[in-house]
Amino acid sequence: MPTEVILPKVDMDMTHGTLAVWLVAAGGFVEKGAPLFDIETDKAAMEVEAPAAGFLHHISAAPGDKVAVGSVVAWLYAVGEVVGDAPKGRGEAAELPPPQTVSAPVPAMDPIAVTALPQPYSDPKPRVKPRATPAARKAADMGGLDLANILGTGPLGRIQRDDVANRQDSPLQSPTHWTPEPGPLHVTQRAGTGIPFLFLHGFTADSLSWVPLERALGTTRALIKIDLPGHGKSPKRRIEGFAQLARMLAEAFDTATQSHDKIHLIGHSLGAALALSLADIRPRQISALTLIAPAGLGPEIDAATLSGIARASRVESLTPWLRRLTATPGGISGDYARAAMATRTDPALRACQADMTAALFPDGTQSFDLRAALERLICPAQIIWGRQDHILPMRHGLVALTDCAIHLLDRAGHIPQIECPDRVARIIGHLSPG
Repeated sequence: MPTEVILPKVDMDMTHGTLAVWLVAAGGFVEKGAPLFDIETDKAAMEVEAPAAGFLHHISAAPGDKVAVGSVVAWLYAVGEVVGDAPKGRGEAAELPPPQTVSAPVPAMDPIAVTALPQPYSDPKPRVKPRATPAARKAADMGGLDLANILGTGPLGRIQRDDVANRQDSPLQSPTHWTPEPGPLHVTQRAGTGIPFLFLHGFTADSLSWVPLERALGTTRALIKIDLPGHGKSPKRRIEGFAQLARMLAEAFDTATQSHDKIHLIGHSLGAALALSLADIRPRQISALTLIAPAGLGPEIDAATLSGIARASRVESLTPWLRRLTATPGGISGDYARAAMATRTDPALRACQADMTAALFPDGTQSFDLRAALERLICPAQIIWGRQDHILPMRHGLVALTDCAIHLLDRAGHIPQIECPDRVARIIGHLSPG
């Protein structure tokens, strides 16, 4: 029997989610546990893994569709299994079993919940396992804290990660130590047509930050995304400087692109600097280059914001720094900030990124200069910069002494691919149509 692929419930209050992008084409094969599609809620964007190995058929939800939790969106057929008419799957959310009214294990992913009053604790009754999000349980385990002694501020008294972090005895208050991890950098690939887009995200972001632009670019183009070391699903690595980081990305690039003759590189901020470096050392593999607010073209940088994001252990301390990334403070909502903090609960990850800040931007200065690499480009290239960028001055983009198009976007800050993805997608489409 084929295996149904459902849209999972990733948040306590979630009833529907938006299917952002399929990472496997119809008819394509996927291994169990490999990324299958991305979903977006009003609070987060995340990958959904394949529940079984098989060939993807009977896709019933297209990118951009709002789908009820528990609905079947596709089926996976095992090798040799005959593909017939689409089997009957689960219905809409109303047909799902009613929610539990007693304390029960939490969903596998539940990064955020809205605030509510804590429930009273009744001592004479048998003690039950405290209600807590996975992030809160992980934080408590790392700090040796008893969840029973922590009041929750989530729905039905559920303990949130911030409830743990706010404890004075919590180790999340000042993470300083971490251990480098083995293994290759995490790569996500989606089959499709044309020359693949290869995305490199910026500092403290991850591959999921590209979802708005991916959706704006359409779903037919092949794409590759690489998580930088110490970001997303990639292992934490100690970085001594930009040259070492560029070598790590070159190794991941070579592995990820071995079946492709040409690549359109798209990078943002630190990822754009790495994309420019790759175009310099792998020039014949790059068909086009798009740099969004690239680092490496001047010494100035708002290092305080980068350091603030890297070390923030609470939503309250993260939000003001995130608001520096957009053209106006209103560009970052409270839900966006809580979703961002949900990916940063690991104190070792924050410590790793804080050390990267010191290595790459000592004394608040960009220690690497890629202007010569920009002049050596042989592929078509363009720079996209928000006029209201508070992190990297847009005047850095005017240093290009080569045939490089420069697009300055009004009402956009440091992350135009998130603030105005449709505008960025149109610019990319002109350089790399179809």
